[in-house]
Amino acid sequence: MLAITAKALYTPLEKIDRPMVLIQDGAILKLGPQSATEAPPKCRVTDFGDCILAPGLLDMHTHGAAGYDLMQADAEAHSRMESFLVRHGVTSYFPTTVTAPMDKTLSSLERLANAIESAKKDHNGRAQPLGIHIEGPFLSHARRGVHPPEDLQKPTLAAFDKLWQASRDNIRVMTIAPELDGALEVIAEATKRGVCVSIGHSDAKLDEARKGVAAGARHATHTFNAMRPLDHRAPGILGEVLTNPRLTAEMIADGIHVDPVVINLITKAKGIEGTILITDATAATGMPEGKYQLGAMEVEVKDGRVLHNGTLAGSVLTLDRAVRNVMNFANWDLQNAIRAASFNPAKTTGAPNKGLLQPGADADLVVLTASGEVKATIVKGVVVQ
Repeated sequence: MLAITAKALYTPLEKIDRPMVLIQDGAILKLGPQSATEAPPKCRVTDFGDCILAPGLLDMHTHGAAGYDLMQADAEAHSRMESFLVRHGVTSYFPTTVTAPMDKTLSSLERLANAIESAKKDHNGRAQPLGIHIEGPFLSHARRGVHPPEDLQKPTLAAFDKLWQASRDNIRVMTIAPELDGALEVIAEATKRGVCVSIGHSDAKLDEARKGVAAGARHATHTFNAMRPLDHRAPGILGEVLTNPRLTAEMIADGIHVDPVVINLITKAKGIEGTILITDATAATGMPEGKYQLGAMEVEVKDGRVLHNGTLAGSVLTLDRAVRNVMNFANWDLQNAIRAASFNPAKTTGAPNKGLLQPGADADLVVLTASGEVKATIVKGVVVQ
């Protein structure tokens, strides 16, 4: 058994001063103030001093890091990338695909399913893949970003089922443009199978976005990016995303994809409950400037921007940096910023035992300074300094 203590703990819904967390067999056995929580005899105690304990971060939209692209990664590449994520406080993530030829996508889904199933058996102190986020091929040509136009597809139940079977039921998030012919049927079926359907890469008008929500969509992919612009007379998809409390909204808080002023606007519109921080990270994250892979595409990193033929193609953002950025851009405190990168994405994706520190939950924690710098990460009870 392990007991950990620190100056404070964010569950993150509430704060506990001078906490103690008891961990056994990879799960939280008990937590509370030290004054009311006693460590059993022979229990190993680790004190993190003036630091803050919080749920491990969960990135529901990432394509890679540390030089590795998740659509091509083998077991060793997954291991290296997951070790990199842990150093930035991430204990869980959703590997995310990009649009590619169908045979390559299906092969990628099979490899990602292998990684997910393997991670369930191995408490290795690395970030754990929880499910797959498919970003494409059911996207708008008008708002495709860098997704190859020749590989985009009309949404059909048959095409979705082919992806679903290749993933061995491991698809947990799907980005789709709701205005496409056939999209509403696919949204309804995916929702029935427990998928968090996210509207994005979309040129939808307001009524089309609303129909997508009525069919089951409940999230928005990288808000403002690859969406019909907000217009005061024709608000479009963004009008629905920003005003409908049934939708959570993810954002890339790097100051490049969305201006800090607009990040502040999103947080005000969606509030503490509806805002989710993601990275949309690529293989270039944590690496020097140069050329890297994003699915079947080559991208180039220069001055902090990831570009493909001059268009933004993901980011080099880490989730701990996103937490610190939203504290700066939106004047949020650390507790709320952590919530947007842990509890909110866990709730939105239906990730069991993640994002909330309570008895019975997985012992996934991040140890932070008051300014949000990562000092250590704990994955199912394994401490990684």
